[in-house]
Amino acid sequence: MRLARPESRAGKLALGIATAWPILWMLAFFAFLFVMVLAEPDEGPPGIPPLFVALFVLHFATIIFIFVLTALFMINVFGNPRVASDKKALWAVVIFLGNVFAFPVYWYLYVWREPPAGAIPAAGPSPLEPSSATRSSS
Repeated sequence: MRLARPESRAGKLALGIATAWPILWMLAFFAFLFVMVLAEPDEGPPGIPPLFVALFVLHFATIIFIFVLTALFMINVFGNPRVASDKKALWAVVIFLGNVFAFPVYWYLYVWREPPAGAIPAAGPSPLEPSSATRSSS
């Protein structure tokens, strides 16, 4: 799935912005609630204030968006060769349990950062293991 493993810089940046949204929304949501609690009640028409309805809709949309991001990052964890095979299960648990806070860390470490030049992918053979050519010559 291409959406879960962006290769272009623009795709990586778009995923990074999407990754930042839940944390930014959480800060804005708490700030809005704080202001609503401290604000004087206005004498508008009875019922639910329209601003609160908009807040509820955005909050619900953000929750669905977090579920989608969790699925995308899970797909990325198991399909990303830069994640060591012994760390894939650990990252899956961290992303599932600490999703909003784990997304930016995982995104920076395994999506945004380019691997060092000439680096062996984490899923490839270990440089400490003798190659098949070395073993056959012994």
